Amino acid sequence: MVKSGNDSLVIAVLTYCRPDRIASVLPLLVRQCHSIPAPATVLVIDNDPEASAKLVVHGLASEGVRYVHEPVPGIAAARSRALAEAGDAHLLVFIDDDEVPSDEWLLHLLKLYRRTSAAAVVGPVISEYACVPDPWITAGEFFRRRRMPTGTPVTVAATNNLLLDLEQIRAMNLDFDRRFGLLGGEDTLFTRQIVERGGTMVWCDEAIVMDQVPEDRLTREWVLRRAFSSGNSWSRVSLELASGKPARRRQRVRLLASGGVRIAGGLAKSTAGILGMSVARRAKGLRTMARGAGMTSGAFGYAYREYHRP
Repeated sequence: MVKSGNDSLVIAVLTYCRPDRIASVLPLLVRQCHSIPAPATVLVIDNDPEASAKLVVHGLASEGVRYVHEPVPGIAAARSRALAEAGDAHLLVFIDDDEVPSDEWLLHLLKLYRRTSAAAVVGPVISEYACVPDPWITAGEFFRRRRMPTGTPVTVAATNNLLLDLEQIRAMNLDFDRRFGLLGGEDTLFTRQIVERGGTMVWCDEAIVMDQVPEDRLTREWVLRRAFSSGNSWSRVSLELASGKPARRRQRVRLLASGGVRIAGGLAKSTAGILGMSVARRAKGLRTMARGAGMTSGAFGYAYREYHRP
């Protein structure tokens, strides 16, 4: 079935204590709304208890930008609020406030959705740096993300470049789990549930957004901590999706084994990098070890709070 051209659409952008970033991206999103053959608006979900984005967004109300304050802390609460605030729109598109969409980003997402009727369409994120990163970080490919041919089915996705068919999502009774709000992994759980409940997700390689990486994330400590967090959230989500105690026990064993293999393999690669004086091997080995350690800790029940707030 090919969708018609009558799909109303909402672009949801979440923000937390970054009024300058939201001020920069909103005019770009308004322009995207005007570029597609469908009614579209922009929705800002402000997750700052102090509502720091309010004045910025109200200045663009005449451009079809709507502001909603979600004071409950956590990214899951903000994403859940976006689902609720989308109202009777057919489509909801998530993008982050530190991302810049390519010229025909929204058009590409919409075209592929209409061609496939997928429950979700996922686009690539390419990183741009606020300063020249440490060569160790570049060699380790810490900010390199997947790319694949348009139309490729995917089984998991982040929500920083994601189109959702709200009719299908609501029929699946899906929402973002607020228990993951300050931990991370809510997008992994949500998108894996789409596939588990019979929905399809497809890749749109032309729908690019540029991720603006700030200087404070271009450190070895931050990228290794992020790799650990990624592994930790994968284990927690996998255990959440396992149905019943026997299934969770089996899943826990698989996760421990997989995490252990990564730790051992990463250690071997890092050691080979030291002996061979290869920066890339050392960095990639430590990245693999960090993810494996995260998976192992998650299998044991430890929950890393990636979005912890003071």
